[in-house]
Amino acid sequence: MSNRVLLVDGMALLFRHFYATSIHNQYMRNREGTPTNGVQGFIRHIFSAIEDINPTHIAVCWDMGQQTFRNEVFTAYKQHRPAPPDELKPQFDLVKQMSEALGFINIGVQNYEADDVIGTLSNNLSKENKIYIVTGDKDILQCINPNVQVWLTKKGFNIYNRYDLERYQAEYNLNPLQLIDIKAFMGDSADGYPGVKGIGEKTALKLIQQYQSVENVINHIDELTPGQQKKIISHMDDLKLSKQLAAIHTEVPLDIEALFNKMQYQVDYINAMQICDDHDLKVSSKFINREFMPF
Repeated sequence: MSNRVLLVDGMALLFRHFYATSIHNQYMRNREGTPTNGVQGFIRHIFSAIEDINPTHIAVCWDMGQQTFRNEVFTAYKQHRPAPPDELKPQFDLVKQMSEALGFINIGVQNYEADDVIGTLSNNLSKENKIYIVTGDKDILQCINPNVQVWLTKKGFNIYNRYDLERYQAEYNLNPLQLIDIKAFMGDSADGYPGVKGIGEKTALKLIQQYQSVENVINHIDELTPGQQKKIISHMDDLKLSKQLAAIHTEVPLDIEALFNKMQYQVDYINAMQICDDHDLKVSSKFINREFMPF
């Protein structure tokens, strides 16, 4: 497999680097006074990933607003999150503009999350290509297969928690799709869905390792401890709902072949520096020059 496809969770990188620098009020405003700290972190991070992975194809995937098909199932899904800071708001459009200017294809689909787009692309393209997913969201681990790696952001621009299929199976003694069943029991406070109150990650992991799925746990509920039985029975609807919400949708309506052709990419650091300079993103330009240009 000669093709190496990099799929980036754009919003994850934008948020990560915005909050990493805004805590010290380092907003790096451009000549118009617009904050650029998150955008510049996004640029530095994605070029660091390019240097590590040397991809032949790149796509940056985006959320397209708060409302998705999951809100039709559960109206409170992700609705408890606070509004973004004023310094971040103008960077939502700017980061997509810069992503496109730098030669990356932006992909987002109304009614779906970036995770669903990533899941659909990785599921289809991994049949004939090596896939590398850069994100901060552990939910995407369910997309791992023999040709899909997930690089979870950890520190700085190039330190990751890297998972391939071998590591995932060794660490969890499960297949990646069973993460959906674990999340069904645990719930997700960040996304706002409940799971089973009183069952955390450790218990959820043991249950799925023993019974393989939520449905099989329910079928053998009489084998569980009285406390576990009570919790599951009293939260049965939440359990089933949470499994539905935890699953990444891998059939987003996309023209995979056309998008794959548009994803072709060849790095040009000199051009990238010029684009950053043209948009008054001096920190990113200097970073690319310092880290990747030959002396």
